[in-house]
Amino acid sequence: MSATPRLYVTPDLAVGADLQLDGDQAHYLTRVLRLEAGDPVRVFNGRNGEFDTVLAASTKSTATLKITGQMRAQAGVPDLWLLFAPLKKARTDFVVEKAVELGAREIIPVITERTDAETVRVDRLSRQAIEAAEQTERLDVPPVRDAVKLQTLLAQWDAGRVLIFADEAGDDQGRPWGGEAGRAGPAAQVLAGLAEGPAAILIGPEGGFSPAERARLRGLPFVRPVSLGPRILRAETAALATMAIWQAVKGDWRR
Repeated sequence: MSATPRLYVTPDLAVGADLQLDGDQAHYLTRVLRLEAGDPVRVFNGRNGEFDTVLAASTKSTATLKITGQMRAQAGVPDLWLLFAPLKKARTDFVVEKAVELGAREIIPVITERTDAETVRVDRLSRQAIEAAEQTERLDVPPVRDAVKLQTLLAQWDAGRVLIFADEAGDDQGRPWGGEAGRAGPAAQVLAGLAEGPAAILIGPEGGFSPAERARLRGLPFVRPVSLGPRILRAETAALATMAIWQAVKGDWRR
């Protein structure tokens, strides 16, 4: 990984143009990193690719970058969304950060019957996504959508996008975690059998989906339940494990 600072910016980028920065980004370059005129900085905006720049001028509150060349053309990631029930603050931050690293195209917090997080700060999670994209060499930043109730999400779902549902329960309500009857198939096996196309992964809260939610999901034609093995995983672990399996079986880890 290059030691050159890397920033996500919003303006259009073109060789020869000047890029004006202020606020936190200018402070980071000039006060935290203590860059001087002529020092290199890499920038990307999710549309035009990645560019080399040099610090041309700075004040106490601004920085001007001169764009000197294009490093990489714009490239996307596979069309995989991550949907997850929000957790406590630090664990939700962790899920968003790792989802960006693992190549999620969109991130959507989903409110279920057993979700225990009281609020979802989308603005803060969006900043987490930007920082993760800057650090992980992505050329785009996945949007973090507003939280949505599970029922609303399913009612509006595009059936052309398969919904991969991490389901560790069985059908026997009289046994712990539903016993063995009705268990979903192993994730890698189920995913290998899917057609190529857009997909989303749905991870429930720590207490799992309610019986009514599970029954609703199991009854939808675009949903594919998967199992993540014999141990019950924490929600953040389940999110990362399912994304990693999908990328290995259907995504860009195959390159």
